[in-house]
Amino acid sequence: MGNIEKVKLQEQLVSYRRELHENPELSFKEVETTKRLKKWLTDAGIDILDYPLEVGVVAEIKGKLSGPTIALRSDIDALPIEEKSGVPFSSKNKGVMHACGHDFHAASIMGAAILLKERTAELKGTVRIIFQPAEEIAKGAVYVSEKGVLEGVEAIFGMHNKPDLPVGTIGVKAGSLMASVDRFELDIIGIGGHAGIPNAVIDPIVIASQVVTGFQTIVSRNLSPFSDTVVSVTKLQSGNTWNVIPDKAELEGTVRSFQEADRALVAERMKKLAEGIAESYGARADFRWFSYMPVVDNNPQFVEVATEAALEAGFKAVEAQPAPAGEDFAFYQQSIPGFFVWMGVDGPHGWHHPSYKLNEDALSVAATYFANLAVKVLAQWK
Repeated sequence: MGNIEKVKLQEQLVSYRRELHENPELSFKEVETTKRLKKWLTDAGIDILDYPLEVGVVAEIKGKLSGPTIALRSDIDALPIEEKSGVPFSSKNKGVMHACGHDFHAASIMGAAILLKERTAELKGTVRIIFQPAEEIAKGAVYVSEKGVLEGVEAIFGMHNKPDLPVGTIGVKAGSLMASVDRFELDIIGIGGHAGIPNAVIDPIVIASQVVTGFQTIVSRNLSPFSDTVVSVTKLQSGNTWNVIPDKAELEGTVRSFQEADRALVAERMKKLAEGIAESYGARADFRWFSYMPVVDNNPQFVEVATEAALEAGFKAVEAQPAPAGEDFAFYQQSIPGFFVWMGVDGPHGWHHPSYKLNEDALSVAATYFANLAVKVLAQWK
């Protein structure tokens, strides 16, 4: 691609990204986003596949040489956040913002599709492009998978922008990159009564306090010192006045882990600790665990090609640092081999911040990288 073509592509991707940024839509409500993506794909002469999706788009670029099918995935939904970035193309939808950069992802993968359309002569197989809804609520990957979009796909690749990496830098790592995400709820049921006569009650607040302290020992005393697991109680609610001991305390929180075995152990220990502590006080514990999403676990067979794809395009590849946030790309990896990278966007704020911004120069970097990655993966496929 010549310099003029690169400039034109960058301008086109900036236009796409800003249009998406101005018109963000929440999970499973990406109706207008879907229409825009379909139009841009059609304008580029890229075939759209007919899947029964209410929102989201799947397209395909077939190479002139036979080979397997791989997929590139982008998410497209926004967050319920009021934008405070101050950019001239800020959200027009009150209380909704692309504060996680999914507009960047969509525009970049659109760019990769455009580049791949121009490289069909060297494409030894087929590249399926998945614009997936509802990542922010961890339901989009499962939704599109249930519609059959992974059928015939041998491997899948994706990214998340990384504000703390400079533009032109791609983070690559085998194994766990993003944490599993789980939620728990716990009710401690005691006996309420007069605050001045505590001997006649079973105080759920005292018991809940002991449980919170107990939970903090699970990682330090049950898991390896090298384990990357976090247990956080984020809600403790009980009572409604100053002179009455309530009969119930409600707790809620999250667990993040990078190892599936640790994830299972934590759930088991939390339940036993809560029930044991409650029973010792004569109370009852009702513990509920909700599995939200698994670990993003990169297949090691793609480390070398993911690195080479960056270096050959003139970019920098670095060892990706894991993040305790979750990503529903992990659901794809439970079905087929997958690889997820960090894409440097040099932003001043982290994900989900109301002033989130990024350097748009990263658009053509990401598009070029993923087009190059797809070509190389198919060329090396065995």
